[in-house]
Amino acid sequence: MTPPVFAHGALRLYLLALLEDGPKHGYELIKALGDRFGGTYSPSAGTVYPRLGKLEEEGLVATSQDGRRTVYSITDAGRAEVEDRRGELEDVEQDISASVRRLADTLRDELRSSMRGLRADLAATAETARQAAKQAGRAPSSAGGPQSETAGRPASAPESGPSGEPAASSPSGPTPRGRAESLRDNRGALAEAEMLIRGFRDDMRLELREFAAAHTMTDVTLEALRQSLDATRTAIRTALRGPIR
Repeated sequence: MTPPVFAHGALRLYLLALLEDGPKHGYELIKALGDRFGGTYSPSAGTVYPRLGKLEEEGLVATSQDGRRTVYSITDAGRAEVEDRRGELEDVEQDISASVRRLADTLRDELRSSMRGLRADLAATAETARQAAKQAGRAPSSAGGPQSETAGRPASAPESGPSGEPAASSPSGPTPRGRAESLRDNRGALAEAEMLIRGFRDDMRLELREFAAAHTMTDVTLEALRQSLDATRTAIRTALRGPIR
């Protein structure tokens, strides 16, 4: 069972300490708590607002309106309580630091487990796609179509030239025209693949900017991003080159 993040009464005291720095909206208090925990924990509105309401009832917090938002500020009585319990507040800070380490360890363990599953799924998907491409390459170009002119001709009876000598065999590889068509097809596929990669990069950069605008980029988040990109890179490399031995 995961221990509680805040001991009984600790969140109440910590909210008062946060308001010592100046008045704040409820959302700003929630964000300040999330930042203090390095993104590993963020209290819900249902956890914070009832405690703010109780602090107001006790005369430790006062409220005012800023448009449609309620602004909370600490009263003289609230400052006196924080000062009287300064030693307890230091203990709360130590408990928060311990909780951050514990939550970060839990998140890392969950991340490693998720990444192992993701790598396995990506590798299986890449291998399936590679095998399907292999099968498509081996499939006849026109199943059930007419046989070539040389079909059924014995291999030991090559065509004869005008003088009765065996005619020179034609090269078995693709014709110049076939090579040119293959090259054009390859260039088209390569251009499409590069377009897909550019689109993926642009999408991820947009996601990253939106995340950074609303959240703190923590070490845990950065590690999750790094491992996800490593797994994706491995899957793409497997699809292009085959499994790495």
